[in-house]
Amino acid sequence: MAKPKPQSKSKPKPKPKPQLLHLVFGGELKRTGDIEFKDLSKLDIVGMYPNFAEAKAAWAGKAQATVDNAQMRYFVAHVHRLFEAEEEPQQDDED
Repeated sequence: MAKPKPQSKSKPKPKPKPQLLHLVFGGELKRTGDIEFKDLSKLDIVGMYPNFAEAKAAWAGKAQATVDNAQMRYFVAHVHRLFEAEEEPQQDDED
C-alpha cells in the first residue's frame, strides 16, 4: 500500500508592493522662501526611486550635504501620482 503524498502547505507568495516612482532633485533658489531656481540648467537630478522611503533617504543625504547653503533646496516629487490621475490633466496657463 503506497503512502499518500503529503500536501504542500506553503504559504502563498505575498503580493509585491506596487512601484511608486519618486524623483529627487534640487538646486539653488533665487530667494529663500520662493521655489524658483536660479539656473535650471544646473538642477541636480539625484534620481528616480521606487518608493518614498528610498527617495526620502536620498533627499535627506543631499539636503544634509548642502545645509551650509541656505538657498540650496532638494525636493521629492511624487511621479506616481501623475499616472494615477483619473481625470484629464489641466494645462498650464502658458501652454
